[in-house]
Amino acid sequence: MTALLVALAGGVGAVVRFVMEYVVRRRHPTQRPWATVAANVVGTALAGYGAYRLTGLADVHLRSVVLTGVCGGMTTFSSAFAVPAIIAREHHPRYAVALVLATPLLCCGGFLVGMSLAH
Repeated sequence: MTALLVALAGGVGAVVRFVMEYVVRRRHPTQRPWATVAANVVGTALAGYGAYRLTGLADVHLRSVVLTGVCGGMTTFSSAFAVPAIIAREHHPRYAVALVLATPLLCCGGFLVGMSLAH
């Protein structure tokens, strides 16, 4: 049952990510890569919050649904590197490198912010 709930929650996270990227693309067509970064940062901030809040307080199955499902669906390592690869092929290598370097740093910061908000 937990696996099914994680899968459904992952779908919710993926839809949230899609909506974030869709809204940014509609308003600012050139800013799609930063929508991907934003989805990753928001997802890791939620993971930081959830990791702190749910540890010791919630059932391990609930933690799996929230952290692996929702947060995992929102934050995909593959798109964090696929988007810069596409940008590099479109003759913007410096921009691609900036995204590759900024994403992990911003996500670590997001995770720490999420944890601090949970205190």
